Amino acid sequence: MSSSPVAPSRSKALRAAALAVLATTAAAFMAPAAHADYLWLQREGAQARAYSGELARRSAALPALKAPRATLADGKDLPLAPQAGHIDITAPEGQDLRLTTSVVGDKGALTFYQARHGRNETRAANDLELVPTTPGGNTFKLVWKGQAVAASQVNVDTSAGWQRTLAPAKDGTVSLETPFPGLYVLEVTARVNGATTVDGTKYEDVRHTATLSFEVAR
Repeated sequence: MSSSPVAPSRSKALRAAALAVLATTAAAFMAPAAHADYLWLQREGAQARAYSGELARRSAALPALKAPRATLADGKDLPLAPQAGHIDITAPEGQDLRLTTSVVGDKGALTFYQARHGRNETRAANDLELVPTTPGGNTFKLVWKGQAVAASQVNVDTSAGWQRTLAPAKDGTVSLETPFPGLYVLEVTARVNGATTVDGTKYEDVRHTATLSFEVAR
């Protein structure tokens, strides 16, 4: 039986349709959002802590976080202990660490916080995540539900007081130099276009804030 002469065209059309869907999804997600407080991780050996606010201005008290969960890349849950102004997490050394949670703001906005510490792994585990293109590297791609998307900007805070705003390159990645020792926190916030229903409650204003933190040796 001879093959259909329209099969190649149909295949191209399907690929084009799939790419259009991905582009639409990314565009719907990547609506700009104003810079806001974020949640980040920092650690000393097997002890890690999650803080909120900004690196230079920690919040004295955590917001009303919903179901915080700390995990390794394989999805293994880690013990955590919420405190007044931070969350204590026990995690093995040498592995990247993640914490996910959400909070409803005073004006009814739902924010999903997705924090990662470490830049050894080159794949994403959270819905929104900044991922190094090489282990330990200084170039990062933004991944939304498994697909690379271009960030409008990425904010950088450091424990040395050095701050930068990174713009994406043509391929959508962002790069930075690390001239100062200490903690670096990369942050990106975006708004989802469209309502989301969680636990029976509909939210019209939905945002995702992702951070990637790592230490540069002294």
